[in-house]
Amino acid sequence: MKQWLTDVWEGFWTVLVGMQITWRHMFRTKVTLQYPNEKWPLPPKSRMRLFMAYEDCIGCGQCARACPVDCISIKTEKRPADAPPIWASNGQPIKLHVSVFDIDMSLCCYCNLCTYPCPTECLYMTPEYEFASNDLREHLYRFAKKDAQFIMEDPKKKAAAAAAAAAPPAAPPTTPEKPPTPGAPPSGAPPAPATPAGA
Repeated sequence: MKQWLTDVWEGFWTVLVGMQITWRHMFRTKVTLQYPNEKWPLPPKSRMRLFMAYEDCIGCGQCARACPVDCISIKTEKRPADAPPIWASNGQPIKLHVSVFDIDMSLCCYCNLCTYPCPTECLYMTPEYEFASNDLREHLYRFAKKDAQFIMEDPKKKAAAAAAAAAPPAAPPTTPEKPPTPGAPPSGAPPAPATPAGA
């Protein structure tokens, strides 16, 4: 009888221990998200899909040289001498025409080394990480544009002109007043009456 009661108590106690863990987790914050309708916020500086702002690229090729897996392909040619000058958004002149700028994300190792040497910061990592595809060719992103809208006016000169226009006008220079001559009437006093002749 004693052994039977011991077995019953051990079985009951085992259930209590297991349910204690269950009850403890029932009142905790849920960690499961209904993906893809819900997503965890990404930490800052996350390394995801690359993007290139074509209008700011000067064709220096530093990103392609920094890439350890050669996933960036660039082809440039010198702009015609009679072509109108264009600038990047940071005020750097664009002297080369970038005819090809391709990034193969199927080769990218997400090291982010290509973004650091970019002088115009036109190449950067985006928070987009959902770009899986059944076709490998869809991971080849071509960023070169034929109808790109470049900046036709130097942004630095434009910003300087705007700052000069917004600055308050300079105050006119003031001429210091001369100290009064000893014995002279004070400024604004009526003139002294004339002394009659022969007085």
